[in-house]
Amino acid sequence: MATLDSKLSSVLGDKTAKALNATFGYQLVGDLLHHYPRRYLVRGELSDIAALQEGDEVTILAEVFSASTRRFAARKGNMLEVVVTDGTSKLSLTFFNQAWRERDLKVGRQGLFAGKVGVFNGKRQLAHPDYELIPDGDDVDAAVQSFAGKYLPMYPASGKLPSWKIAQCIELCIGALDEVVDPIPSQIIEKHGYPTLHQALVQIHQPADLDIAELSRLRLTFDEAFLLQLLLMSRKAKMRSLDAIARPRRSGGILDAFDAQLPFELTAGQKSVTAEVEEDLSKSHPMHRLLQGEVGSGKTVIALRAMLAVVDSGGQAALLAPTEVLAAQHLHSITKMMGTLAHRGMIDSPENATRVTLLTGSQSAAERKEALVLAASGEAGIVIGTHALLSASVEFADLGLIVVDEQHRFGVEQRDALKGKAKIPPHLLVMTATPIPRTVAMTVFGDLDLSTLRELPLGRAPITTHVVNTLEKPAFLERAWERIREEVAQGHQAYVVASRISAGESEDSDIDFLNGTSTPDIVSVEALAPELATGALKGVRVAPLHGRLPSELKDATMSAFAAHEVDVLVSTTVIEVGVDVPNASVMVIMDADRFGVSQLHQLRGRIGRGSAPGLCLLITQAIAESPARLRLEAVASSTDGFELSRIDLEQRREGDVLGARQSGAHSHLRLLRVLRDEDLIDLARADALDLLGIDPTLKNYPQLGIELAKVEDDEKSEFIDKG
Repeated sequence: MATLDSKLSSVLGDKTAKALNATFGYQLVGDLLHHYPRRYLVRGELSDIAALQEGDEVTILAEVFSASTRRFAARKGNMLEVVVTDGTSKLSLTFFNQAWRERDLKVGRQGLFAGKVGVFNGKRQLAHPDYELIPDGDDVDAAVQSFAGKYLPMYPASGKLPSWKIAQCIELCIGALDEVVDPIPSQIIEKHGYPTLHQALVQIHQPADLDIAELSRLRLTFDEAFLLQLLLMSRKAKMRSLDAIARPRRSGGILDAFDAQLPFELTAGQKSVTAEVEEDLSKSHPMHRLLQGEVGSGKTVIALRAMLAVVDSGGQAALLAPTEVLAAQHLHSITKMMGTLAHRGMIDSPENATRVTLLTGSQSAAERKEALVLAASGEAGIVIGTHALLSASVEFADLGLIVVDEQHRFGVEQRDALKGKAKIPPHLLVMTATPIPRTVAMTVFGDLDLSTLRELPLGRAPITTHVVNTLEKPAFLERAWERIREEVAQGHQAYVVASRISAGESEDSDIDFLNGTSTPDIVSVEALAPELATGALKGVRVAPLHGRLPSELKDATMSAFAAHEVDVLVSTTVIEVGVDVPNASVMVIMDADRFGVSQLHQLRGRIGRGSAPGLCLLITQAIAESPARLRLEAVASSTDGFELSRIDLEQRREGDVLGARQSGAHSHLRLLRVLRDEDLIDLARADALDLLGIDPTLKNYPQLGIELAKVEDDEKSEFIDKG
């Protein structure tokens, strides 16, 4: 007999086990039994051939309509063409130099046919498909029953391992399977009326009816949600059990001085979140908080106040940013807000001032040495940097707070590497300007306390967004450049965003592509900037900006733009987050269909940050009603980042949402879908909370503890991919 932890080779033999490992990475019986059917074909209902898409690996149930062999005129050999039908549509199967197959593939025979859908001369076809014919006989239903049962499971498959071969392997594993120990407490299973784990694994692959299959799928989806919630709550409990230095607000310090000189009043939302952060910092266990807020909602000032509170306590704060442009922008905006409070050691500095320093990978040796000394000595109360902060040579005198900007661009391991530079576990504040739907917050950030900023600071101007299709209205692109000239003439500035640095590239590091229709000739920064400077925007001060420029040139360009020494910045998405130039009033995004919904919203947030109304033009050649065009129309119709984040999530692969390891042989997340399964996640969260309340260490549920350890191992490098 076999268990879920038995090697596949012990049940299926070495050859088949190697094929499953090579194709899917599966090694254990449990891996294969968690390879779930995508759907079921019901005996008597042939596949919907009309729904097949070019490029899909498919398995279809169909009937042979015709078969004919013809010899090639110009060369040796022959081709057998078999046409199969579902009664409505037809599909060609082609076999080269295999005329003998015509004896098997007789008109009227039914079978399973698997392969990759291609198109030849305008017709869809499967070239050299694998197939399994349903046995002939008077009692066809009985023959089918013995072959695959009433319901034929259709699995994610490959050319070498078609669906029915996977089904045969699973059938052998189920036949050899000993009783499975159920890790989920029986009282929870009984409360929801779920089958046992053994029953669910058998019935999802070999269902007696579709209702049983659906109940089994529900049980297995619940397992994923429950284990994930259990993991996140366990992490949260462990975090609260750690010791940290309490950093309560101190009267008469740098934070009070900062508040006194702040030229604006915090919004109600900022005050509320500030109170949450201050309460966290005053406790003797580490703060572990996620601050999400609309583009331009004022997260930076909240983070800065937290950092200054830590400086008041004698500690230091590190701000980790994903790009050098963003790190430099943070340095600029923070020192500007602090004024002389950032001038410690200078003649004009107040007594309670500190130093703010920058650490990036492209600094000169002298700049880096100075920054390292300032951090190690404690002279710099605030250290801003990129991944360079994670380097072994970076030391802190007393690291009390880590602020991570744009959390989704950093893995847990990177965050932990920075935590390791503190003598005692530091407080942690992670920020994102990408609004997070509630279920994603529960499934990805469930170990963090959540603060949300929805309102924008007073005085922010409205932004109008239009989709401009240059195929339908070619003259409108020229009008876009005219609008920039008009804004510049009024003293304002503009961004022009391109998805590539240079022509002819398939992709580059500044870009986060989302599949969609786009122009044949993708616009690049290096081509567009000089073209505009000598053509449509001649006489306007135009400058390029992208991630491959030397650090000094990037900083100089951004500084020049901020100082209004540049009118138009032609850039990649390096300006997506953190760049704050209130005078910028217009943005033109070229090939806008190459960006995701949330990314377009992020980019658009760079304008309308002052008193002048913002105008965003989304340039595209995507045809009307195409998914890419609908995506752009959604962005144009709403400035609500939370609404747009849900649309974005609906259009993305689940692996993009839950992390790169969400799919794969060893991932525990095969069925869970964060939008579709919102109610189930709520249910699982409540059950996990109740169980941990009774048994925090799970000592009475050893098998559940084992499964939780597997999930924890799977989650170690979990991160959110921007899609």
